[in-house]
Amino acid sequence: MRAGMKYQDLVQQAGCPCHTPQFARLNDRLTRGFDRRSVLKTIAGAFAAGALSSLPARAAGGDRDKLFANVRIFDGLSNALIEGRNVLVSGNRIKALVPVAEDIADVEIFDCGNRVLMPGLIDSHWHSLLCAIPMQTAMSAQIPYVHLVAANESQKTLMRGFTTVRDVGGPSFALKRAIDGGLAIGPRIYPSGAMISQTSGHGDFRMEWEIPESDQSNLSHAENAGISSIANGVPQVLNRVREQLLLGASQIKIMTGGGVSSLYDPVPSLQFTPEEIRAAVQASNDWGTYVCTHVYTAKGIRRSIENGVQCIEHGQLADEDSVKMMLDQGIWWSIQPFLGGEFANPMSTEKQRGEQQLIAEGTIRCFEWARKYNFERMVWGTDILFNPAKTKTQGAQLARLAEWFSPAELLKLATSRSGELLALSGERNPYSGRLGVIEQGALADMLLVDGDPLADIAIIADPENFAMIMKDGRLFKNRLDGAIQ
Repeated sequence: MRAGMKYQDLVQQAGCPCHTPQFARLNDRLTRGFDRRSVLKTIAGAFAAGALSSLPARAAGGDRDKLFANVRIFDGLSNALIEGRNVLVSGNRIKALVPVAEDIADVEIFDCGNRVLMPGLIDSHWHSLLCAIPMQTAMSAQIPYVHLVAANESQKTLMRGFTTVRDVGGPSFALKRAIDGGLAIGPRIYPSGAMISQTSGHGDFRMEWEIPESDQSNLSHAENAGISSIANGVPQVLNRVREQLLLGASQIKIMTGGGVSSLYDPVPSLQFTPEEIRAAVQASNDWGTYVCTHVYTAKGIRRSIENGVQCIEHGQLADEDSVKMMLDQGIWWSIQPFLGGEFANPMSTEKQRGEQQLIAEGTIRCFEWARKYNFERMVWGTDILFNPAKTKTQGAQLARLAEWFSPAELLKLATSRSGELLALSGERNPYSGRLGVIEQGALADMLLVDGDPLADIAIIADPENFAMIMKDGRLFKNRLDGAIQ
């Protein structure tokens, strides 16, 4: 970073924001000379010293089955609420939707006061480690502090009602392990690991003085940190993809188009040759999973799809023909509400602001096409990075889309639809069970809502409207009076 650069220049871009040299430097600090196991030990030690005392307790009665009675159910699939059923949870699974007249023996019964029970929300484009720490703090704080901030934010994410996130870029493996192991509170994480980029591509964070690279060159800052990995040619692409699979990636993220604030790559640029894209897809398919890609333009979308990519991240500069291509070939479309206004990311140059406006206009067109063609494989995500104030808008960003979608359609985007995309990880799925639905056998991730979100989607923008938050059959928030027997 050049001396004298102001921190207001260190901001998120209009699309995928994780491509600035400052991001690379920060991520280098997170891992340079710092054993990931010691990070986990630091987090575990802090929690063992007292933080675990704040873990929400299980409902009284421990491991007995739980029956949620006097509820109306949004199951993630229907356009109307289901009435006349109670929901029985056994362990971490939904055991059954039972008729209200049916007696169930030896269960805790929770009177839900005629509230709406719905699946936990899913953010399909998230950056778990660095979404909620200011750049200024992250650049100066001790490294264990950065990880503890991420663990703290993961708890806030869950308490906003987001029980699952798909992490599409960054070293989130350690945080996922801590959450899954009970050392931290947070959502389920589907990690991509490092974003894989060509030289000069959207994930190339190197400074000009680091060019050219040679066989004797050290890894770049971002590569050393695990945020990106540079690959050129089929053999390198195969190697980089396989490395992320080794680390535990549930899906692979590549970069096949440019970004707004990138050092080198203009937004319309095409990245990775068809052969390189096919190599990434082949390596992923061989391990039973899929490739998603950062790309905005119609040309980039077409090249990606033609060579096997199964999920488009962003895509706001698509044309109608490329939208039809996605639809015809069953491609998933993970789109973000880059609409300007209160949720817009500040830009430091006129060029960036102009590109941001183009993307905002493209976002509106894409939502209109999604409505026109009933695009059933569209999901939603926020793409928040380095912005603690913005993380609390997660639910509000979903509700903002009510101009184009009905409340039921919006809730499906962030529940059952996203759950279907997560299942695309196949053999690499870290969680066995269906997500985003309330049905027999599904994982017990549920919210109890004050009010009816199918009548007023704005309800989900305020986490205070969640009377109960359950993840994996465990109550992390419970404002009910408790079991009635």
